[in-house]
Amino acid sequence: MPVEIIALIIFSVAQIGTPGPANMALLAIGAGYGLRRALPFVAGVVVGKQLIIWPLGFGLMQLAASWPAVFLAMKYLSAAYIIYLAWRVANMRLKPGQSDGPPPGFVSGLIVHPLNPKAWGMITAAFTSFVVSGASTFSATLSIAIVLLLCQTVLHPLWAGAGQLIARTIQGTRAERLVFIGLAVLTVVTVFYALFGGALFA
Repeated sequence: MPVEIIALIIFSVAQIGTPGPANMALLAIGAGYGLRRALPFVAGVVVGKQLIIWPLGFGLMQLAASWPAVFLAMKYLSAAYIIYLAWRVANMRLKPGQSDGPPPGFVSGLIVHPLNPKAWGMITAAFTSFVVSGASTFSATLSIAIVLLLCQTVLHPLWAGAGQLIARTIQGTRAERLVFIGLAVLTVVTVFYALFGGALFA
């Protein structure tokens, strides 16, 4: 195997299954629109990580070393986008079966991970920690891409589904506004921790 597959799977489940900007967005979208209507957004989030994996596997890390300003710019772009998502979440209110307006779709989900510093840090760690010496670039990248895709396909819908379950318990109650504001705050906290607390690309 071009990667240490068991260790990579454990690492991937731990990273993808824990709170982060993407999962908080999935939780909030699921709460606002329900799992079924959130599925295009979920699919976009899943596919979006592939947009990071393949460039990293084929040399983007070398580019990053030469052009650190690129990653600095990404920090602020990601912060701005996640804050925008958080603002949408904070202003969500539930109606029977749906929220106002159409749910964020595939394209909205597609750009979550490319602007998510946790995703960049996780994928970088996967390449630097689990690739077997002598493995070809293509085989290592393909292996990491498949493992992450499968883990996301299982775990990301669970976050959206958890949001739907939360919504069923708070719809029409006084807690509704507080829950959505809380989700928005958690979204911002997780992205700023990933950006600055971990100093991933300092």
